[in-house]
Amino acid sequence: MGKRILIVDDSSLMRKMIRKTLEPSGHEIVGEATNGQEAVELYKTLKPDFVTMDVTMRGVDGFMAAKTILNYDDAARIIFLSNLNKEKYSEDAANLGAVGYVNKHKSRQILELLES
Repeated sequence: MGKRILIVDDSSLMRKMIRKTLEPSGHEIVGEATNGQEAVELYKTLKPDFVTMDVTMRGVDGFMAAKTILNYDDAARIIFLSNLNKEKYSEDAANLGAVGYVNKHKSRQILELLES
């Protein structure tokens, strides 16, 4: 059964790529946010099964947004997407309680995390 997903990324191109990766597999994109503040607001309203979260965004970044979401709902399932140093940031993501950390150019790995 498909998951309900909130996509958070400041790049419209990246949001489209994530959508094209997930929708053919039966997942529903319930919303899109362009920054961390929007992500928190949409999470509370939409209550998605998963959030794909960019790390670097203007204003509230992905890690701060994830902390806020996890404080609101400790069962939130967040997958970080970034091109930043995987070793450094994947550890930060794990410490936050994220489901995983995926390189943006390997977005098909999101599907594996959604099924685990």
